[in-house]
Amino acid sequence: MFLLTLILGFTACNTEEVASSNNENAITETTTPTSGSSTAKIGNCSEVPGWASQNGSVTGGGSAAETTVTTYAQLKSAIESSSVKVIKVSGTITVTTRLSLQDQTGKTIYGANGAKLVSTNQTKDASGIINIKRCKNLIIRNLIFEGPGAYDTDGWDNAILDECTNVWVDHCEFRDGVDGNFDIKNKSDYISVTYSKFHYLKPPKAGGSGGSDDHRYSNLIGSSDGATADRGKLRITFARCWWAPGCKERMPRVRFGKVHLVNNFFNSTVSNKCIAAGFEADLRVEANVFEGVKTPIDLMTGYTAVTAVDNIFTNTTGNQAGSKTAFTPPYSIVKLSNTAVKADVSANAGATLGGNICGSF
Repeated sequence: MFLLTLILGFTACNTEEVASSNNENAITETTTPTSGSSTAKIGNCSEVPGWASQNGSVTGGGSAAETTVTTYAQLKSAIESSSVKVIKVSGTITVTTRLSLQDQTGKTIYGANGAKLVSTNQTKDASGIINIKRCKNLIIRNLIFEGPGAYDTDGWDNAILDECTNVWVDHCEFRDGVDGNFDIKNKSDYISVTYSKFHYLKPPKAGGSGGSDDHRYSNLIGSSDGATADRGKLRITFARCWWAPGCKERMPRVRFGKVHLVNNFFNSTVSNKCIAAGFEADLRVEANVFEGVKTPIDLMTGYTAVTAVDNIFTNTTGNQAGSKTAFTPPYSIVKLSNTAVKADVSANAGATLGGNICGSF
């Protein structure tokens, strides 16, 4: 079914390409593949962009039969079953106990139009929506993950990737996570996050045991400076994502990883800092738009390198520059002109698709 939807969506993608080609100078292509690497052919909707295109790329559940879920019990059963390869989430599902997806390979989870997973729990142990651990070849698309609001109890994020490989998260919306919106840690590798939106609509709750009264910290890459097994891992692409109003910090905060941030939009006026280069972080920050934010690029202690090129800064304060020379991505990726980023991302980031259809790039 996945392949069928890709084929049916092919015409739509071609239409999108034609429309884009009429927007003069709107799209360029970064051509930096190394010998033997696979190139993400964005326009034909059959391959994923960025780091997830490497190491064999991502196919998820492929053409396996879909299982449609409308209740928490159905979703939990489908997620925990290794024989269920494609899950279609329909409607709003309240997650009463955090979901656990572990030790599976080749799975697609996607939302029908408006599909939403909701958690109302702010406690340390029972917060969070889904923990994904030791999984490979995973696709998550067109889903809204909604938490109860930020509260610093050292609790759980809306979603976590833990020791996962080759994952594509596309057109998802993460909002109001307790500890954060979406974290990637513990030797996770070859991850692409595209057209996804991160924000906070609910006010933060003060008085948490962690000490912060405003823990609207969206995305953490790498859990600690001491997690040295992350060296050589955490290769992640964030492309055409939106760190929207309400985000305070961690957009993302990175340790160890080779992280490529391209064509993203940042416009949270409550921000303290946006992209944070932490211990041994190696970041390429290109053709992004920062509007009305503080400290677009925070150079922390012990980072490896940050290359910042072709970005737009409007009404920002704090550091805008990189330092040293970061890695060169081993893949090609279609890149919007920086002047086209704001309109494209603000219109299309989040769960804006009709389902698992063509239309990512």
